Amino acid sequence: MEPLRSGDPAYIGRYELESRLGSGGMGTVYLGRTPGGRPAAVKVLNPLGEWEPETVQRFQREVETLGRVRSAYSAALIDFDLTGRPFWMATEYIPGPTLSKVIARDGAIPPAECLQLMAALAEGIGDIHAHGIFHRDVKPQNIILSPTGPRLIDFGIARGPAQSRLTETGLTMGTPHYVAPELFEDGDLTPAADLFGLGATIAFAATGRQPYGKGTMESVFKRVCFEEIDCDGVDRTWPL
Repeated sequence: MEPLRSGDPAYIGRYELESRLGSGGMGTVYLGRTPGGRPAAVKVLNPLGEWEPETVQRFQREVETLGRVRSAYSAALIDFDLTGRPFWMATEYIPGPTLSKVIARDGAIPPAECLQLMAALAEGIGDIHAHGIFHRDVKPQNIILSPTGPRLIDFGIARGPAQSRLTETGLTMGTPHYVAPELFEDGDLTPAADLFGLGATIAFAATGRQPYGKGTMESVFKRVCFEEIDCDGVDRTWPL
């Protein structure tokens, strides 16, 4: 969480903004509160993206996707405005650090905790798939370790089976280390792609390292497609 910057708005819709929760290529997420004091994560589309039709469509799809998903393992959509600039959405605020921040701070997680984390995330991914949605970006940065359990966030590139292509305007969608290898070959999207992301995420949690090593994006993609995941140092006999 960071303080607001000089160019940040004080209000978005009915939400008074208190701080920054994060930012990315598509938008900035703020911690906001309603007049009654209810907290929310308010995601605002970047100003440049407001004039790019594909970016606006992607933002609209994320709103639609979150409106369809009802799961204890994701943040519920509670408000949005796509009628005028700035475009924004508000979701349930989930307190807690991301898995990536916890690993960076504390190092690898013990095997028993990794199994618990994997079971909870697998259940959450199953809930999402039951709504006809594939997340497509399961990774440590998109998992919040809340007091009530892990939550999946950021459905910006989520799709249903009818929208199953990996690329948009020639760009690879997803994150190196966590994109299933079959998606590099033909773009066919199945539930297995999210499970690959889950497996890579748990490998990261268990080792404290990126699951396919360091290097350029191209070298990582090659290892994802043709080499084994890095599990060195993990007790492979536990809990047998």
